[in-house]
This record gives sequence, structure tokens and C-alpha cells, in this order.
Amino acid sequence: MTPWVRDVMTKDPITIDPEAPLETAAATMREREVRHLPVVDDTGNLVGMITDRDLRGAVLAPELAEYLSGVAQRRLRGLGSTLANLRVRDAMTWDVVTIEPQAPLARAAALMYEGRIGCLPVVERKRLVGMVTERDVLKALAATLPAVRGIDPDNYLW
Repeated sequence: MTPWVRDVMTKDPITIDPEAPLETAAATMREREVRHLPVVDDTGNLVGMITDRDLRGAVLAPELAEYLSGVAQRRLRGLGSTLANLRVRDAMTWDVVTIEPQAPLARAAALMYEGRIGCLPVVERKRLVGMVTERDVLKALAATLPAVRGIDPDNYLW
């Protein structure tokens, strides 16, 4: 039986607005223990993704400014002088790789592997309907392996 994205995805994922402060994104990720937040507009359409890596880059960029070219330094200053002034839209990834809920899970795994990305927003007609992560893919794989079948994948590794 082929597993589908819709069978393993998280439905109604935690999202954030592009105008939210980066501090809010960081606090949400910390409190909810997630590494990726889909960024959606007022209609629920996916406009981007903010990740823990994006946040680290935004926080560390001022510290690394002296090592950048003059052009890059001016661009960095244009973003704002402090983290408090930055919004999700300033640090998020705009061009996001997505997948449909009716896609085979193997396709999601291949996209994540090839793109070196940890999650895929699941969309239908630009509207976010779920998220599939590396953990979801590994959990589905673990459930098919004879050596671990019947063991709760959330508990046997830790």
C-alpha cells in the first residue's frame, strides 16, 4: 500500500503572519517546539516559510557584517538595526517548495532529500492545508520495518 502525504501530514499547522515580529516567530517556535513556520496571508494562502535557520541568520547577520562586502553591509543595514525592528517578511524564504496532499509520500521524501529541506508545506490551490516533515516521513517508514513494527515510533528512539 502506497502511503500518501495526506495520511501523515500535520493538519492545521501552526502559522504566522508576514508582518509579525521575528521575536514572535522565535518565541512561537520555542514554545511549540517546531523548527518551521508557514507564513500565510489573511486568506490562508501560503506566502513563505520561516525556519530556525532563517532566524539564526537574521540574529547573526549583524555580528558578521564586518566580514561582508560594502554592498552586503549596506543591504544588511537596510533591514533594520535590531531584531526588534525585523518582521517575518524580512527573514523568511519566499520561494517555497510545496507538495499536494494526494502526492505519494515517496515524492515528498525525494523533494526533501534533493532540496536539503526539513519540511514541505502541503497546499491545495495555494491554500495551506498541512505540513509534512522529515519526522513524519521517518515515522511512516519505521512503521513499515519488521524490526520495529508494533513499537510506538515516538518512543522507541528516545
